[in-house]
Amino acid sequence: MKNNNYKIIIISCLTLLLGISISCNDELVERNMQYPQLNPTNPDANAGTWSTLLLTAPDEFPLPAPTATASNSYKAEINEIKSYQANITDDQQKIINYWSAGGVLRWNEIMQTLVARHNRPPYQNEDGTYPAPSAANPFANPQFPFSNPPFAARAYAYVSAAQYDAMVATWHYKNLYHRDAPFTVDNTISVLVPKSSLPSYPSEDGVLAGVTVEILKLLFPTEIAYIQQKADEEKLYRIISGANVRSDVDAGVLLGRAIAAKFITKASTDGAGAAIGNQTLWTQLETNAIANGETPWKSLDAPSRPPMLPLFGNVKSFLMTPANVIASRPLPPPSTNSQQFLNELNEVKSYSNDASREHMKIVSFWADGVGTYTPPGHWNAIADEAFVYQYFSEVRWARNMALLNISMMDAAICCWDAKYHYFNPRPCQVDSSIKTLTGVPNFPAYVSGHSTFSGAASTFLSHVIPARAQEFQNMANEASMSRLYGAIHYRSDCEAGLLLGNTVGNFAVQRALIDGAE
Repeated sequence: MKNNNYKIIIISCLTLLLGISISCNDELVERNMQYPQLNPTNPDANAGTWSTLLLTAPDEFPLPAPTATASNSYKAEINEIKSYQANITDDQQKIINYWSAGGVLRWNEIMQTLVARHNRPPYQNEDGTYPAPSAANPFANPQFPFSNPPFAARAYAYVSAAQYDAMVATWHYKNLYHRDAPFTVDNTISVLVPKSSLPSYPSEDGVLAGVTVEILKLLFPTEIAYIQQKADEEKLYRIISGANVRSDVDAGVLLGRAIAAKFITKASTDGAGAAIGNQTLWTQLETNAIANGETPWKSLDAPSRPPMLPLFGNVKSFLMTPANVIASRPLPPPSTNSQQFLNELNEVKSYSNDASREHMKIVSFWADGVGTYTPPGHWNAIADEAFVYQYFSEVRWARNMALLNISMMDAAICCWDAKYHYFNPRPCQVDSSIKTLTGVPNFPAYVSGHSTFSGAASTFLSHVIPARAQEFQNMANEASMSRLYGAIHYRSDCEAGLLLGNTVGNFAVQRALIDGAE
């Protein structure tokens, strides 16, 4: 690897070394990267005018005016800050150090932790069938969810999109009410975080806590106690640090909850609940491939596992219409009866038989399999580490993460549409002598999911930080090739996946150009 081309890879390696793991006793082990305190170079004071994703307007949900800073109730809130600051404990200082890096950043890391913990496919029943996690009974065995890559991509997108709309609403109300920050009202208050020039009501961290908790309760219902604990820390940090009074935070929580409800309604009707399909559908997909003269994909698990989310291609996007998904569908892969297919199969076998040390490192680095934060989570970690030194405001953080994660949700939708439309077999299914260097996913080969996620993410990240575009593209290419080196994808899977990802990522770029943030 050339050092000048792979600065981000070095950082990302550090992420994996210091980041998420799951302990033997099944406890959550958090990502807790050390970052500077959030101190934006531009507060984006006009962000209340930016275009929202789902809200009809930033004031769709009303927020009452705050009490006057001269009132007795407000003075009592000032005294609360002072009482905390008179005796800050070590634990409280740790909370300040953690959350002052930024709420959007920290919630994204928490998401990665939750995805990794729940990214474990259900084990088979005694009769050889497989149980399915149920949102209606999340504590049953297996627990809901199984946060596979499509589920994870959708989860990251909903959290980030809701946070973005919530931040636009927050900035709107800040400018509407212009309530001074407590350290402006009373200059004897110590401020333990960088002072913001923005009004303090409502608190952006209060809004983030309110909106994120409600979305995560839907996505990870068995983790509510942990999620609420993190939200309570975030709210307390704002008061102890002198950045907000309690009513700033409480108003933010109420606004966040109201906005979350709208996103939860969308999630309940986006089609994800039906993505698993049924035996009739699974059989029909195989029958269709055979009727077309092709070798159909088959599960290589023993006993045979149902295919992963064959109808995820029908899930409704935030940016792409169903017609966009079909129009973006890649051209067919080489026929399993063609010479090109045989050539690509032999190429896979050559990598399998002669795995270099360098290729093994790449395969391992990008594996993102069971027990990890998945390929979308890997790109979230890359974005976190890239964005933190751009010194974005909280609302710009939210906007960038929303469009990044929507692009990867769309990548999942378009990729899964292609996978089950073509139902192409894996290399080691066609030639059992091929030994894979990583786990074989339980879904068809064409196109590569890693390639599609990486193409979408690198395209959008290159727009946000154009000076690093070549680095992001190099990373996407490497992530894509890791699947060929690992002997689980053909070259056409990888190349078509990257192109599809680039197409999908450009939908997010086009949205970014007109949302008012640029």
